[in-house]
Amino acid sequence: MHLHQVRVYYEDTDAGGIVYYANYLKFMERARTEWLRELGFEQDSLMEQSIAFVVKHVEMHNYAPARFNQLLSIETRVVELKGASMTFQQIIKNEQGVTLVTGNIKVACVDLAVMKPKRLPRTLLGEISRVI
Repeated sequence: MHLHQVRVYYEDTDAGGIVYYANYLKFMERARTEWLRELGFEQDSLMEQSIAFVVKHVEMHNYAPARFNQLLSIETRVVELKGASMTFQQIIKNEQGVTLVTGNIKVACVDLAVMKPKRLPRTLLGEISRVI
């Protein structure tokens, strides 16, 4: 499991003072990017090799709101790994450890030149297999 923290800024909230639902998806995206970085893979380097990840499916459940200035923790784990895709389970918690949002996000690896599925690079697949 990878852990990433984000602070809720004013710009993340709606008129009611709570995090706007779509921003949780942004927080999860950042956590997945940092997970990838921790494994030693930078997305800009992958893009130079015509490799990118696109979100294929999202399932998100909201349980409780986050508010301005809270520090949130995002737990990220790979729950399914295939040749050209992976599914993440992500949980966003507040400072008290209360689960606010959960998400299952399936991402596909694509060849940027043709926007078609592409197998995960062997080195990346090996690193992911090592940590799950």
